[in-house]
Amino acid sequence: MSGKQSKITGSTVRDDFNHIRTVIHYTKAAHDLGLWKSERALIERYLPDRDTPILEAGCGAGRAALGLWKLGYRHVTGFDFASELVEQAQSLARERDAATTFLEADATRLEECHVLRDTSFGGALFLFNGLMQIPGRERRRAAMRGLHRLCRPGAHFIFTSHDRDAPDEAKAWAKEAARWAKGGQDPRLHEFGDRYFEHDDGRTFMHLPDRPEVLEDITVTGWRFEHTATRDELASETPMVRNFSDNCRFWVARKLRLAVAGVADPGRRESK
Repeated sequence: MSGKQSKITGSTVRDDFNHIRTVIHYTKAAHDLGLWKSERALIERYLPDRDTPILEAGCGAGRAALGLWKLGYRHVTGFDFASELVEQAQSLARERDAATTFLEADATRLEECHVLRDTSFGGALFLFNGLMQIPGRERRRAAMRGLHRLCRPGAHFIFTSHDRDAPDEAKAWAKEAARWAKGGQDPRLHEFGDRYFEHDDGRTFMHLPDRPEVLEDITVTGWRFEHTATRDELASETPMVRNFSDNCRFWVARKLRLAVAGVADPGRRESK
């Protein structure tokens, strides 16, 4: 391949999600999978009030949001920056007579979505590693700050990632670290921990953080870390879910009642 390769951008990721193979993949999941047992366990624990407004970032074709509707959550707003997926979510909501709102919006530029400003959300979700599919750490932090601004004090934020520091990842990332040290990494990537790969259902950009990185990002964006657990620690998922996704890590944070987004938490730092 000749010529200099450009860095992966938000537009790259949006185009990948709007690709027909990816749209079919996520639409099928919305129809067939619904809410995972692990997702339900954490949502019902930290967002038990079914009348509270919940904001789901990266809603895709509506899998989680419509799963919440089925559980009785009546004020869920989902958004995604991939217009093709949003259209699929809206279509499925009509099919199921679900009064769930789906919007097209960019998680890194939520200040531009005026519709969302009219609601003070009691909780936020960024499931299926959606946050980690934003290229660039500062852009991921922008998304976390934007969700923080839209949530009321005390609101919980639940998101997922993969574990770069998991034991079964150690050997692969040691090799990748050696590549970065020599400057031999994929030139399209931004940071150590990034991956960009092609598979049967399309192309995927993914950042795999380690624990200190996630804890720092939570703190500097105004949230307070409360809990973390892997999917397999939370529930025994169905074969369909396990085939759809590898094990991932859930993170739960809470909006500090007196915090200002972007200012570090002056209180205690969680160590567990």
